[in-house]
Amino acid sequence: MADTPHSDAELIARARAGDDRAFAMLVERHEGAVAAAAIAMLGRGDDAEDVGQETFIRFHRALAEFRGESSLKTYLVHIAMNLSLNALRRRRRSLLRFVSRDQTPIEHVEPRPGPDRAADTAELEHVVRSAVARLGEKHRAVVVLRLLHDCSTRETATILGVPEGTVLSRLSRALRELEAELSPYMLGGSIAEVAG
Repeated sequence: MADTPHSDAELIARARAGDDRAFAMLVERHEGAVAAAAIAMLGRGDDAEDVGQETFIRFHRALAEFRGESSLKTYLVHIAMNLSLNALRRRRRSLLRFVSRDQTPIEHVEPRPGPDRAADTAELEHVVRSAVARLGEKHRAVVVLRLLHDCSTRETATILGVPEGTVLSRLSRALRELEAELSPYMLGGSIAEVAG
């Protein structure tokens, strides 16, 4: 195989013909985007790893049906986001069953450092990611795609299967929630600058 990079379309054609190395190259090329989407939605851990693996398993099964109407990256992130949303729903159902048996409410509240404490870059990233993780799943999905993955409004709408106006309204609401939570860390900057 030559050292020159191959387009996704070439690699897909070869993978359809049974070339396992071509499929492995597609995985290597896009696993970072898939992992970033899953981790942003679920946090680091087994759930995110499972979503990453299942994304590529589903893509492999659907190779023959992939039409290329969107970029492969968009298609894979779409699968990863849907699987992540399903995982979040399973977590919520599991937690509700646990709480209903125990009858003791469980709250997951991370301590927030005070505004007077200077946050270094790693701490600020942790604070932002924690704030994003506390958003509702619909709003979190839009923030992850638009701000963390730099997807356009149209791409985000396609991935989530909603109208572009819905993406914009969810993003607006999510940014208001994040600004309220992250205002102690924002020294005159916008939330998009802090999140990016």
